[in-house]
Amino acid sequence: MNLNLKKIFFFSLFNLLLFLMMIIGVQNSKSKTKINFIINETINLPIGFIIGTSFVCGSISGSFLNFNISYEKK
Repeated sequence: MNLNLKKIFFFSLFNLLLFLMMIIGVQNSKSKTKINFIINETINLPIGFIIGTSFVCGSISGSFLNFNISYEKK
């Protein structure tokens, strides 16, 4: 299997498991808040869900970055 395909599969599976664990952990959260967008605001969402979702989205977008920085010795 191609290395890039393995990487995408691993990070997708890892982030899916993080998201599922977050959903299970947030079920009994009592503190809720709304997110104010420019046009609308959302329904009351648990704070842990908001923070967890932003972490998983950042992890997904960060996993697609490829840092091929090579330093040449002079």
